[in-house]
This record gives sequence, structure tokens and C-alpha cells, in this order.
Amino acid sequence: MTLEQKQDWKDIVHRCFRCGYCKFTEDFSDFNCPSYKKFRFETYSTGGRLWLIYGILSGEIKLNEGAVNAIYACSTCGNCTENCRFDRFKDFLVDFIEAGRALAVENGFCPEKQKVLLERTENPNMFNPYGEQNSDNAQLKEKYNLPDEAEWVYFIGCTSNYRQKDLRDATIRFLKKANINFTLIDEHCCCSPLLRTGQTKPVKDFMNYNIDQINRTGAKKVITSCAGCYRTIKKDWLKLDAVYGFEVYHTVELIKKLLDEDNISINSEFQKTVTYHDPCHLGRHMGMYEIPREVYKKIPGIKLVEMRRNRENAWCCGAGGGVKIGYPEWSVDVSKERLEEAKETGASVLSSICPFCRTNLSDANEKYNLGFEVIDLLEILDRLDIGVNK
Repeated sequence: MTLEQKQDWKDIVHRCFRCGYCKFTEDFSDFNCPSYKKFRFETYSTGGRLWLIYGILSGEIKLNEGAVNAIYACSTCGNCTENCRFDRFKDFLVDFIEAGRALAVENGFCPEKQKVLLERTENPNMFNPYGEQNSDNAQLKEKYNLPDEAEWVYFIGCTSNYRQKDLRDATIRFLKKANINFTLIDEHCCCSPLLRTGQTKPVKDFMNYNIDQINRTGAKKVITSCAGCYRTIKKDWLKLDAVYGFEVYHTVELIKKLLDEDNISINSEFQKTVTYHDPCHLGRHMGMYEIPREVYKKIPGIKLVEMRRNRENAWCCGAGGGVKIGYPEWSVDVSKERLEEAKETGASVLSSICPFCRTNLSDANEKYNLGFEVIDLLEILDRLDIGVNK
């Protein structure tokens, strides 16, 4: 059941009884909320934010810059949902925060740094939050000899297409090696950054444009290597009454299927110790924990080791929810804590399956000279000999 299917969120946001469990791990040995750990003030915890939003709704608190800052200083990682004791309430904690941001935007309050995301995405020369000239992917289609119609569409996502191009190209090469019948579209932003920051006005138009582009290819399956795009297309678009007839996959799901059915084989080794970082949008937001681990373990020669906090308790990379653009220094500091935890494992490689995580983990790795090789799973596979069996 989605938040929209329940009674109006404005009528239920007050139900948080501020027990404090959202701020700490189950045994209270550490913080699980990056925001509360940074600011050490109740308003910067999930419970505090909910009461702040309720105060705004009830008229007891007026929207102002300080209140908005508290609502936006959250990566919406969802770690709070794992320790909330209110079972009928906890699944909507992130939704409440995003709804509070939308409320702020409706009333003319949006931090300037996050406001840029909307300005860039609506720009008819861009259609992406990075302010880059829009790519219709025609050159990529020509380079890799891709058809106009296909069974699959690879939805690249803005981060891979404009910032993590090595990941984009590694994904395309893998799909080609695996004999997947796929193509690309003139995609516009999936609008995950806008949804996370409450700037929802153009989202349906962008959503419908992308659906139309996918439908034109005749594809029945869409694949993405971005955890944010995956969550948005598979979950958020449906909340917005999207109508589409295609299935949505993350690349790791396809890889596992191909390996399980013996359609491909990995014929060389990756002899390094790797630790895996769970992306929030794939893990806590979508419940996908074991599939990535199963794929890593199928790579010959690899030694996969776990960080102290993993799966549903994984520490956020610090980039999501508009934090990367709104609070860049704090964002990298959150990532530094994750890298320090990775150091404890003895791994030389820190890997994930989200280009946004890859970006922020790489930024912290470089800033603090922590010595990791930060790469995506697809980049690992791109170095290996992939055989096609069927």
C-alpha cells in the first residue's frame, strides 16, 4: 500500500511519538542517521523532522529558511525505517520527508542549490540535473551499432551518461558481449533528483516522455545500471499513475539471471579482495540485498568481505536526497565514514552498483587519500572474459 492510498499524509504525520529509535542502531552502539550524527539536534532526526512538518501544517511553525534547511539536510537514506518501532508507520518515513519538501516548494521555499536541479532539468537544451547539453544517444547507438527497435532498452540515467561514462560504456559492452538485443533512447531525466527535493511539477511530463520513447522501440524490458533510476521507474512512476507495459530490471538482476541459466560464463579471474556497498535506493528502498552479493560471489578469484554495517543497516554514501549538491562538504564526510569502515575489512576494492554512490565514494576516497579502487560491478565484469553459452 502506498502513502497515497492511505488517508491524507497530512492527517497521519503526527503519529510519530518521538521514541528516538530512528537515530540509533538497535543496540544503541552507534548512530544510524547521518543527519543527526552531524547536527546533534532533535529537529535533524527523522522524528524531529516529522514534528517540524506537523508544526508547519498545523500553523504552529511558520515556514522559514531555518525550517527548510532542517527538512532538506537529510539524504533520505531510509536507515531510520529499519529501527522505527511503529510498524504501520515506518514504511512512509522517507515519503513524509519528501512530501514535506514538496510542501516547502509549493510555498516558495526551496534552497537555492537544490533549486538549480529543476532549472537545469527543465532547460530545453539539457533535460538533466547536471547542466550538460542533452545527449539523444544517437552517437552511442551508431558507435555500438544498435537498432532502432529491440527487446530491451538500456536506460542509462543522467549520472552515468554525463558523469560516470566509464560505467555507461562498460554496461553497453557487457550487454553486447551477452548478446542482449537492446537499444538506447533519447532519454530525459527520470526525475529522481526532483522527486527527492520536492520539485515535482514537471515529473509527469518527463515520465510520459520517457515512456513514449521506450514504447517507440517496441521494447518489453527496460534495464538500468542506476539504483536511483531503478527505484524511480519501478516505484515512483507507478505512484504517479504511470501506464507502461514493460518490465524494469537493474543490471545486476539480468546478470544473475544469465549466470543462473548458464547463458553466460565468466572465464577469467578477478583476484582482489572486494567489499560491497549497498546503495540506499536499491537496498532499503527496494529490498534488494542478496542478488548483488550472489553475483559478486560468482566471479572467479574474488574474495568478498562484508563491512560491519551492511544490508539494511548499511551506512549511506551521503549523496542522495539532494545532499550532494546542497551540502557537498558534509556529503563527502558521510562517505568518508563509509570508506573508513571499508578499511576495517582489509579490502582493496570498494564496489557498488550505483553511479551516484560511485561518484561520492570516489570523491571521498580522493579527498582523504584512502587508497581504494572504487569501481562498479559492471566495470569489474568489463575487465573479464565473458563467454556466451547459449
